[in-house]
Amino acid sequence: MSSAVNSAMDRPPLLRTIVVAQLALIVAFVAVGALWLGRMAAAEVGPAEMRTGAYDPKDVVPLGMHGWNPFMWLYGITSLLYLAGLAIPLLVLYSAALLAKERHELPRRLRVLLLIGIIGGVVVTALRFTPAGADMQAWWLD
Repeated sequence: MSSAVNSAMDRPPLLRTIVVAQLALIVAFVAVGALWLGRMAAAEVGPAEMRTGAYDPKDVVPLGMHGWNPFMWLYGITSLLYLAGLAIPLLVLYSAALLAKERHELPRRLRVLLLIGIIGGVVVTALRFTPAGADMQAWWLD
């Protein structure tokens, strides 16, 4: 028997979950942005025309909106992550405090991922409050 009960380094609770959540929310925002720009380019319209309702984001889903369609499930998950992305500022604040407090104790890989999440979260939050971000959100929530 070993006398070492816990040989793993003590990490803040849910550290990996925070990193994964940040990156998933950022990727969802980027995916919605890519769909919005792609739909605008394909229809050759501007942001104002995208808000009219004629270019529904559900039209992007191949094979229609049916429960058996895996693309519909991907659309649903992306929608939920995009909406949950409004919590990114909270994750950024927690990650920044965590990185400032325990940067020497964290493995290099987790420090880099936290930093990427912080920078990406700040950029995504700033983009959400631009006029183009408001147009994109109005289109997606149509």
